[in-house]
Amino acid sequence: MDVFENVLVMLIAACLLLQLSRRLALPYPSMLALAGVCLGAMPWVPHVNLDPHLALALFIAPALLDSAFDTSPRELRRNWMSLVSLVLVAVLLTTAVVAWAGWAFAGLPLAAAITLGAIVAPPDAVAAAAVMQQFRIPRRTLSLINGESLLNDAVALLVFGVAVSAAGAAHVPMTSSLPMLLVAVPGGALVGFAFAKLNLHFGAPLFAGTRSAIIFQFVMTFGAWIVAERLHLSPIISVVAFGMTLGQFAPKRHAPRDRVHSYAVWGAVVFTLNVLAFFLMGLQARGIITRLSGPQLAHALEFAVLVLVLVIAVRVAWVLIYGAAMHRYKLRLIARGRKVAQPSKRISLLVGWSGMRGLVTLATAFALPADFPGRDLIVLSAFSVVLGTLVIQGFTIGPLIRALKIEPDDSLDRELSLARTAMMDAALAAIEAEDGREADAVRDEYRAARALAQDQRQPQAKTAHDRLRAVAIRAQREALDSLRRAGEIEDDAYHQLEEEMDWAELSAIPANDVRLQSV
Repeated sequence: MDVFENVLVMLIAACLLLQLSRRLALPYPSMLALAGVCLGAMPWVPHVNLDPHLALALFIAPALLDSAFDTSPRELRRNWMSLVSLVLVAVLLTTAVVAWAGWAFAGLPLAAAITLGAIVAPPDAVAAAAVMQQFRIPRRTLSLINGESLLNDAVALLVFGVAVSAAGAAHVPMTSSLPMLLVAVPGGALVGFAFAKLNLHFGAPLFAGTRSAIIFQFVMTFGAWIVAERLHLSPIISVVAFGMTLGQFAPKRHAPRDRVHSYAVWGAVVFTLNVLAFFLMGLQARGIITRLSGPQLAHALEFAVLVLVLVIAVRVAWVLIYGAAMHRYKLRLIARGRKVAQPSKRISLLVGWSGMRGLVTLATAFALPADFPGRDLIVLSAFSVVLGTLVIQGFTIGPLIRALKIEPDDSLDRELSLARTAMMDAALAAIEAEDGREADAVRDEYRAARALAQDQRQPQAKTAHDRLRAVAIRAQREALDSLRRAGEIEDDAYHQLEEEMDWAELSAIPANDVRLQSV
């Protein structure tokens, strides 16, 4: 009961901090990190032990699905060279540098040192994106950071699994050896793809319009993780493939009300898991500090600060070196038949400074078995990196953007205007086929909405003629899908307009039809 009461206190504090972070234009994970440390330091808060198997599945699977669903394969292909630089080189370089420091300065066994490097290597895009969206930085930079966050989680967790297995902790649910990756990675992708197809072809039509649809999504997400794990495949890759497949095909299979409720539930779940992770971080840090004392504690804290400095310095240095090399040799990326210039030095500095660590680092630290070599030092270092990057970089990334004077990107507004205009044209064409005064009224309102769309403003068409509105909405959805397939709009614009259409369609049907059925 004590644990439950303290979780409720943490959730209340998190809600208040979320509002404060919005007013101060600060990333909410940074506020949660400070709150978790403060709550965990209170002596009356009970200690909580978490099973390693549960830690990885509980925290990582929903976070991976949430990121994978919004990831655009087209953007990944467009940014492939920069992604390879960040996902492979930066992650592996950070892992190697931190592993060397752990082996040389802390006396960790090599496998344990590599485990520490893999834990602190992957950045979390949540904090960085929360700030960057307020300043409307170039969308390509945002998509690069989001894509990097998804893929580097997979790379770092695969290295983590190999290192933990090499250290003798074979009961941790990851691949057991390096050669197994040749089977684990593609096998995990196939499992995730198969689960996504099952969800699309059977789950979506069977549970449409019921609360069971949302429950089924959770079952399939964790099912993709568990089945891949039982088959000794990569559960991380499985959930990534599952989420990306759903992101591309689910919009055509799910009803608007199912999407609205699903987005709300998943958003709340991921936020709650972040809150719990930072709460557990504070509790485990308190336990470690209690077990360590005197010179041993001082050495552990000094090493944790060293790891924090290395993690920040390696990423910033590598991103700047990579950007300078691209400009030096005049390299360009080829995307859909056109050249895409490399980002400027200011953008490179911003990307380098955006490497805050978060939920994945916390979850993998929790997943270490109690008897793992050097566990206390590794966990304390990981928590220090999360707290340090979220506070130092999280609180300064906004002022950095202002100091760099990066021009706001209005391409999203242009794409939204283009898509809304095309959708209104499609709606008007559909209405033209109808007869009667009701059709005339609807046609006039959609003409007015089209004019607003050209001014990049929210369409305000509202009518009681539900049948004709449904005809128009179907035509708009078809036009929106066509624009996405043709590559004229990106996935962020698509999902924003899809949400607008969902609410428009829900407002055009009776309230009784909107409510989810109980089963």
